[in-house]
Amino acid sequence: MNEESVGAVEWPTLGLLAFTYAVWMIGTTWASAVWLPLGIVLTVLAIAQFSSLQHELLHGHPFRNATLNHVLAFPALGLCIPYLRFQTTHLAHHYDPILTDPYDDPESNYLDPAVWSRLSRPVQRLLRLNNTLLGRMLLGPAIGTYTFVRGDWRLIRAGDASVREAWVLHGFGLLLVLAWLMAVGAMPLWAYVVAAYGGMSLLKIRTFMEHRAHEKARARTVIIEDRGPLALLYLNNNLHVVHHQHPAVPWYRLPALYAAGKARYTSCNEGYVYRSYADIFRAHLLKAKDPVPHPFYHPH
Repeated sequence: MNEESVGAVEWPTLGLLAFTYAVWMIGTTWASAVWLPLGIVLTVLAIAQFSSLQHELLHGHPFRNATLNHVLAFPALGLCIPYLRFQTTHLAHHYDPILTDPYDDPESNYLDPAVWSRLSRPVQRLLRLNNTLLGRMLLGPAIGTYTFVRGDWRLIRAGDASVREAWVLHGFGLLLVLAWLMAVGAMPLWAYVVAAYGGMSLLKIRTFMEHRAHEKARARTVIIEDRGPLALLYLNNNLHVVHHQHPAVPWYRLPALYAAGKARYTSCNEGYVYRSYADIFRAHLLKAKDPVPHPFYHPH
């Protein structure tokens, strides 16, 4: 499939984005006024879906014009991660030879074994728990946000203007969300923070298995053949090998691409395949998928 065949406007993505904004508005207003738990649930789902759509936007969808895509992603519904920082770090992550590297891959959950050995036992226990699916859902948003913000603060203090500007723009995106909640919202701020955390928790189910430590770069990226509600919530990013090999292909074309080349994709990643997210819950809800210190890390 020729990735350049994608049209100038991808209407499925634009339509889903409009629907997601609508669900977010309903969740923070009418649904919260009727019954706050309902409002929180709808807002959790909208924030998780919005994050998946931001991933599409940074990869050049639904418009070829990057500025238009950035405008669509501007409101900081998820609160914690600036969109422009998400874009920069995620595109760096797409260089497959660095996948899972504790230093070079911005999305790696592995640590340099030398760093791991210097951590206190309580911190090691916390990070081991974070390598179970339950731990990743409950603790992962807090650990990931803390690590990300700490790293960006160090970059800002070192004089990185692009990181500082990304956070300034993120502040304006936060103001939009706050203004909405104060002007027309029926959801208390504390409940919105809970919803944002819940949205990040849902996303951790997707990212939990996406990459594994492996000597071969091509075998580090997973395929999860799920076609249920989570696949829609993650915009088929569960077919992660397909996305990494064809990052310019929109989400709604990934299943057909996988079906047409299933044998090639599964051979490429050496069978790193799960049938469904249910299988992952059964295997790893309470059992770590791998160690925290990178088992194949070689210092540069």
